[in-house]
Amino acid sequence: MTAMTKWINEVGPQNDIIISSRIRLARNIRDYPFPIALIKSKSKEIIKEVSDSVISGCEILKNEFLLQEMEFLNPLDRQVLMEKHLISPNLISNADKAAVMMNGDESISIMINEEDHIRIQCLLPGLQLDEAWSMADKVDDLLEERISYAFDEQLGYLTSCLTNVGTGIRASVMVHLPALTMTGYINRILQAANQIGLAVRGIYGEGTEFAGNVFQISNQLTLGRSELDIIGNLKDVSRQIIQKERDARATLIENSKLQLEDKVCRSYGILANARILTSQEAMKLLSDVRLGIDMGIINGIKCKNLNQIMIMTQPAFLQKLANKALSTNERDTRRASLVREKLGSE
Repeated sequence: MTAMTKWINEVGPQNDIIISSRIRLARNIRDYPFPIALIKSKSKEIIKEVSDSVISGCEILKNEFLLQEMEFLNPLDRQVLMEKHLISPNLISNADKAAVMMNGDESISIMINEEDHIRIQCLLPGLQLDEAWSMADKVDDLLEERISYAFDEQLGYLTSCLTNVGTGIRASVMVHLPALTMTGYINRILQAANQIGLAVRGIYGEGTEFAGNVFQISNQLTLGRSELDIIGNLKDVSRQIIQKERDARATLIENSKLQLEDKVCRSYGILANARILTSQEAMKLLSDVRLGIDMGIINGIKCKNLNQIMIMTQPAFLQKLANKALSTNERDTRRASLVREKLGSE
């Protein structure tokens, strides 16, 4: 189930700190109510219009994209897609009216009838905001050739949420910042990001907790700024955060090398031998091990395999692998077993 997911199975630039980059474009179709006010028959019309536009738009895309209507997916499969960051919680909430189209390596997903009629998402490993933007822009142009978007000459693209009006773009990076957390500087970094108009959220976006020292950083407003300005600003901030994290890692090595090695090796020992692991504990220990790999304390394990473990140990994914519903205790046991197996195979 992770075999085709590009951001999980590949590494990109600056992958020691930037896990993934995402560009998301919000669009709506003229003369239709926003999804919150759509009746089911109209939602079906939109699904057909979008899917027909993709399939008939380009011979390559015709064979590459697959349409999945949410109401025909079981709840576990929906949750797995969300855990892989391919769809949003909102798409699950609108399951009876929503759908998603994904390409073969799952780097592009087109969510239909989420908060807006169309959410084009491009997700790539490492710091690849420009590349993700190029992909999203091409899909957007393809759709706009066949679909009349809701657009105002002064305001730009009209969206369900006012914060998306304008370009409709949300650019984000998923970052791993363990050293800044250990040295106590993380709050300053997050506050500074907020002060310059960036949002900092947990691993699964708005309203989710910060787990395993993984954060999502994105722009908050889209009105009055071009797409390239928004992406450029996030790239600049990302580079500054990368440098701050690397400086913090150097400080740890200089001042607390033995303690750091002990922490990393203890965490690896627990993961490699534990019989029970909660989701929160697994994320915390995986963060330590990822740091150890990046700093050369642990050898022989690839970071992309930690990406796989991070996703495969999520609740729905564990149950999908087991092919049945699991209690919390059963999930904790299977999580530990899966981690031991994956680390053992290394």
